[in-house]
Amino acid sequence: MTSLINRKHQLGIGIIGLGNAGSALLPSISKHPHVKVTAAAGRNKERLEKFAADFQANYYLSVDDLCRSEHVDAVYIASPTELHVEHVKIAASYKKHIIVEKPLAVSVEEADMLIQEVESAGVHMIVGHSFSFEPPIRKIREIVEQGKLGRVRIINNWYFNDWMYRPRTPEELDTSLGGGVTYRQGSHQFDIIRYIGGGMLRSVRAITGRWDETRPTEGAHAAFLEFEDGTAATAIYNGYDHFHTTELTFGIGEGGPSIKPSGYGSSRKTIRQMSSGEAETTMKSQKGYGGSHSKNYSKEVTNQPFFGLTVVSCERGDIRQSPNGLFVYGDDDKYEVQLSHETGRDIMIAELYDAVAHGHPPTHDGRWGKANLEVCRAVLESAKKRQEVYLSHQVAVEPSHRTVSK
Repeated sequence: MTSLINRKHQLGIGIIGLGNAGSALLPSISKHPHVKVTAAAGRNKERLEKFAADFQANYYLSVDDLCRSEHVDAVYIASPTELHVEHVKIAASYKKHIIVEKPLAVSVEEADMLIQEVESAGVHMIVGHSFSFEPPIRKIREIVEQGKLGRVRIINNWYFNDWMYRPRTPEELDTSLGGGVTYRQGSHQFDIIRYIGGGMLRSVRAITGRWDETRPTEGAHAAFLEFEDGTAATAIYNGYDHFHTTELTFGIGEGGPSIKPSGYGSSRKTIRQMSSGEAETTMKSQKGYGGSHSKNYSKEVTNQPFFGLTVVSCERGDIRQSPNGLFVYGDDDKYEVQLSHETGRDIMIAELYDAVAHGHPPTHDGRWGKANLEVCRAVLESAKKRQEVYLSHQVAVEPSHRTVSK
């Protein structure tokens, strides 16, 4: 706490990796009155220099150097999945608090090791950005907890999109390195489902699909999940760029803004016209901070984000998202619950600050991330063995001290 007090209670955050994820977090850091971005580390010196000038911050070409800085109290690890273990270990060794992108690691054993490293260092670790931070998902959980519609019985999340044909680096198409939709996107689905249902999944039965030999990883899965209390859930994902769920979600995607149609199968066709994998990697890099295709996240006007279609059935009603909140279908009427436009990333930064400054245990801690990883692994194992897989590392959702604002 000394470093926070010395900087008038400002928590200094260093960003490791200025790609899409790292860039998207910057507006949420800027909004928080007690948090400031103080540094970044990456490989592209030109973009790091632009970042440093834009934010009056430091930049480093190595993670070690960033974590050594006395101006960094916490790090956001937005590096590729295969580097998470190395980067979490470095941050913990310098006693920096941590937000690490999902999935936490590739194996449960690695997750256990990272949890031990963090606890030994006496620092907090949050696994995100996960979509259970988003206000609509948190509000669904509140309604479920209140029991106004009776007990939750079925939770569905279905997502059809073009994930497999967006620009990808080689590791994103290598399952052994945490690539493919089950690791990269299923972790969001299972996070949503587990959060709404209370966390304690019992088992998984699933199939996965690899339907394009030029993209040699899982591009689809269908999973049936059962909670300990008998609640059922389905997680369907198809990233092969044919039908898109945005047709059912008011044209709104996972970032919040309306999706502008760019022609049927445009992502698939663009990737197939690429001359090489190197060209594809270059195209992806241009979406990072300072790139020619980077987004200005601070100026985006958005609705509530839709990570596919989420429909929750309780004993006396159903719930799904609306553009500005939730539609609730009760016994007597249908009504809308409108929510504030606080973003999930805003809430994630607040959760980190509350943990560090006030000692509030984060919901999305290492054990929560490990439980989501266990489900990803179980989906892959179930598909391979064609049998139900039982889970043993699940954790319950702890009540939040933060309510969802309307």
